Amino acid sequence: MFRERRSDFRHSDLGEVVPEGKDPETTQAEQENTDGTEEAQENGQPIVADFLTEERSRLHETMSLLGLETYCNRKLSLQDARQISFDSMKNWAPQVPTDLPWSFLRKLLALNSEVRNTTLLSDLPQDDRTGEKETQVDEQEIYWGTSEDIYSLTELVTTPDVPLNPLDLLCALLLCSDSFLQQELLVKMSLCQFALPVVLPDSETQNHTFLLWALRGVMRTWWWQSPGGPRTWREESLVLTRVPIISFARMDISSHSKSHLLNAVMSPSHHQPHDYFCHREMPSAANAREIADGLVEMSWYSPGSSSKENLDVFPEPVAFANLRGEIGSHWQQFKLLTETSAAVFILTDNIGQKEYELLCSLSGSTTRYYLILSPYRGKRNANLRFLNKLVSVLQIDYSHVLVKVSSTDSKRLVKRLQAIVVNVIKSASRKVSLEDMAETARTLGLKVDEDCEECQKARERVEKITQDIQDVELYKREKLRLQGDPWRSIAQVEKELCRLQRAGDSSPEKYKSELRQRLLALRMHQNRYELGGGMQEFIKGIANPSLVEKQYFLGWMKLKLEEMARQGRRQPPEALAPLGPKHSRPAELSEQLWPTSLGVEHFLREMGQFYEAECYLVEAGKMAESQKRFTHFVGLASELVLSGFPLELMDRGTCCVPLRWVTGILRELHARLEGRPRLLVLSVLGAEGTGKSTLLNTMFGLQFATSRSYKPHGTFMQLISVTEDFRQDLGCDFILVIDSGGLTGGAVAARGERYELEVSLATLAMGLSNITVVSMAETKDTPLAALHAFLKLEKLGHVPNCQLVSQDLSDGPVPRPNPRDRKQLLEQLNDLSKAVAEMEKQDEERALSDTVLCDPEKHIWHIPRLWHGMPPMAPVSLGYCEAVFELKRCLLENIRNGVCHQHRDIVHLVELVGRL
Repeated sequence: MFRERRSDFRHSDLGEVVPEGKDPETTQAEQENTDGTEEAQENGQPIVADFLTEERSRLHETMSLLGLETYCNRKLSLQDARQISFDSMKNWAPQVPTDLPWSFLRKLLALNSEVRNTTLLSDLPQDDRTGEKETQVDEQEIYWGTSEDIYSLTELVTTPDVPLNPLDLLCALLLCSDSFLQQELLVKMSLCQFALPVVLPDSETQNHTFLLWALRGVMRTWWWQSPGGPRTWREESLVLTRVPIISFARMDISSHSKSHLLNAVMSPSHHQPHDYFCHREMPSAANAREIADGLVEMSWYSPGSSSKENLDVFPEPVAFANLRGEIGSHWQQFKLLTETSAAVFILTDNIGQKEYELLCSLSGSTTRYYLILSPYRGKRNANLRFLNKLVSVLQIDYSHVLVKVSSTDSKRLVKRLQAIVVNVIKSASRKVSLEDMAETARTLGLKVDEDCEECQKARERVEKITQDIQDVELYKREKLRLQGDPWRSIAQVEKELCRLQRAGDSSPEKYKSELRQRLLALRMHQNRYELGGGMQEFIKGIANPSLVEKQYFLGWMKLKLEEMARQGRRQPPEALAPLGPKHSRPAELSEQLWPTSLGVEHFLREMGQFYEAECYLVEAGKMAESQKRFTHFVGLASELVLSGFPLELMDRGTCCVPLRWVTGILRELHARLEGRPRLLVLSVLGAEGTGKSTLLNTMFGLQFATSRSYKPHGTFMQLISVTEDFRQDLGCDFILVIDSGGLTGGAVAARGERYELEVSLATLAMGLSNITVVSMAETKDTPLAALHAFLKLEKLGHVPNCQLVSQDLSDGPVPRPNPRDRKQLLEQLNDLSKAVAEMEKQDEERALSDTVLCDPEKHIWHIPRLWHGMPPMAPVSLGYCEAVFELKRCLLENIRNGVCHQHRDIVHLVELVGRL
């Protein structure tokens, strides 16, 4: 029980007497999670026993078990993980250990919360098996495992003593992944609300790695209380956020599961604890760890309540760290936690001489220490004797020792821990960021992933560029001078050349001549400029012959520019700062609240304008071919596309395609790929805020921007490779994915120049596509520009296969729509389509179902809400992942069966871009 504060320890504090000389038994699971090694002591410091040979053997056996030996040197890349294969169409449970890494990658990139279950299909009783690995998802019978599964792999492998814990699988994959795949995996883990690896152990070299770069892509959001002001929504990079760290570690044997306890502490008392940390009660997680001991994981709690009601567990953001394994065997990692944490909780059953001397080595620290004991499993009298000695050493008193006196006392212990953490947060003088933590890690001899030469060189180059950016709008006007007003003026003239709407009394030929002269003057004005210092550094960065350094450069550019956008962002009113995706807002209001930012696409757009101006002058006979200086720009851009980088097709400010630039890149792609590679083009359209980019990222593991603080508004394309053994069956070599900028939904959009620009954007995206997915939250959010584009493309004889996706953006559960709901939705869309046809003064009213052959059962999809609960602590819902996977499977099946238009080669795509 918890009594008044006291500085001494008495027999009654540790519950019933356990007879001297009789050590309590520990369970098999506890022993499996204990090293069982005796640590020698010298000068008060633990000396870790030398198990290097044994640990190396364990690492090799685990890699061999998982079939990852090849990737210990040739690291897995993000491109490897994204490839479309036979398995992309199947939702199958792994049957043998070598299936596990690929199953893990696919599920995690798709945000599937069941990814940590390493149970194999052949582990299950015969009655629970549903078939072979090739079982298709539409059978809906795949078994994913429960807590009653058989955990042992002894019947599956020739080395029955090798267990398979989910943390071993995670560590093995991270050790076999390059820095950029590591970063993407951690971003996906954060969206699933999984604890993130911070220190990755390597038993091969003992060079444990602090994963600073891998964590840089993770963002956190929370409600922030400004001094004397209202609570406001805040978004910040995880590595830059300074918060108190509360660490949990195990000394010798503990009856408590640290991870289970941590999950309960981080969860509201009225909710089932979320599994932030893997714990022994999860499927497969009771297996003994082979290579994951020494892993340091962290999970961040973020307040999410905007009201005055106290709905949050903790009032401010706080981080929880968990050291896997026993602290004496992983002293380097434990020291990192003691030197950076505001409080450290040490779980143990026994405090003997060895444990006492280890704890004495912590004396003089400003960190608060707490002990969590289980008296029924420890030596009561010895515990009391050593506890009283530790009072002065660790500066603790009775309140720093927590005792679980019975199996029914768990809730009381959790509440007490939560109260202690709240007190630590309020009084914490030590708040650290991951960047601060990395500095401490270096002093302790830990390797930091960012310290590699390529990463540091790339960072230095990016800082040369960003140090000149004090005011974003001023930088754009003075350093990126070919875009902005000059590009908008050119776009207007080029559109007028096509439409001739303002000719007045002039003859068409004379008017065209005037427009061409105006266009020539604008292009000559652009060509007078030289590349600025920032642009020169950017071009050097993407032209770097080292692919790794180039990737780091683009990563640093993205991170630095997004951080600037967050710092310069104006906070919108609380009513316009929702916790999840929201319906679209009027364009002018959105632009006022979210000022334009600076991104990598602006630098590439500037390169495109230099290239365009030069090409136009050559075409006009004002420049010799030999005088061209920027011909190589399209080669640099095509290399980015081949590496999987999203490239802008059209910026929303002009809704005009830089035709020479885009077609030049496509021709360069054609030359580099050789053999007229077959393309399948898939586009997504929808109103702003309806989850288009999130849908694509979940479906294909892509990286289209979804940040609140920085969201490009243009149309971007990204290339995905198809594996060689699947190309013939699928009928294409690559899938080109187009993410359109958010269109304006509803009738308010159906007027003015903005609407015409959006029709152009929708027409381009759909016209290039074999398949178009239209995303909406409600019928009223349907972008009329998309319906207009359908009618326009029908006249040209090209209407893509259309899939309508209704995404649930509500705060509560919504029942799955039945066939009647789908039919009603289609009828509403048909009415809108007829209204658009009437607005365009077409002789015949055309329903949407007449235009795109829309079958409610095959072409209308319902996607449940993204979050399971209320952000920021809510994980992605399993229902969302399953629905998105089923949509992906259907799209690939349509491609495979030839339901959509036949594939295109790049030459055909170039022709289409020119026509549209």
